[in-house]
Amino acid sequence: MNDQVKVLGIDRLRMGSDGEGITTLVALYKCPLRCKYCLNPQCHTIPDNSYSTTPDKLVQLCMVDNLYFQYTNGGLAIGGGEPLLFPTFINEVRDRMPSEWSLTLETSLNVPTENVKQILKDITHWFIDIKDMNPDIYKEYTQCTNLQVYQNLSLLAAHKLQDKCTIRVPLIPSFNTTQDQNASVKKLTEMGFKKFDLFEYITGQQ
Repeated sequence: MNDQVKVLGIDRLRMGSDGEGITTLVALYKCPLRCKYCLNPQCHTIPDNSYSTTPDKLVQLCMVDNLYFQYTNGGLAIGGGEPLLFPTFINEVRDRMPSEWSLTLETSLNVPTENVKQILKDITHWFIDIKDMNPDIYKEYTQCTNLQVYQNLSLLAAHKLQDKCTIRVPLIPSFNTTQDQNASVKKLTEMGFKKFDLFEYITGQQ
């Protein structure tokens, strides 16, 4: 099997933003969320002339940076959009890429738990944007429930993967407060997560 996906963009030679070493970020189309301050709103509409790739093609394309990846402990980062909508594609990329490359994931975790289970063994590091752990704040900001986010965080915790996770906890103007941000960190800490990225969204409304 060689699944094909639509690619929003490929960004080579990144340093310090997707985990250890030099990375190539592959952004995929489609996302279940409808966030007020979406960074990639174009991910929701796939144009007719969009670029498609298979795991084989993607790995071959990225081989140009093999020496950079191996020398710096870097590799591929897959984001979007929501990459966990395509777990089979991620499996196949992991199977085809050199074992020395890292594979990081940038996700909201708002996907069926079966999707997460399918790739648990494949991911070097998870970057998880939880928006806010408060269900009401989350629903108002994303137009979605965060029930699946809770379930998938619990799954990662049950597999003792907390050290492989960085949780991004934003301060979202007009939606949450520093107190809400701290409350989210407290809940996540109680689940065993230790690595947090706390920051504030910069919007045109500020």
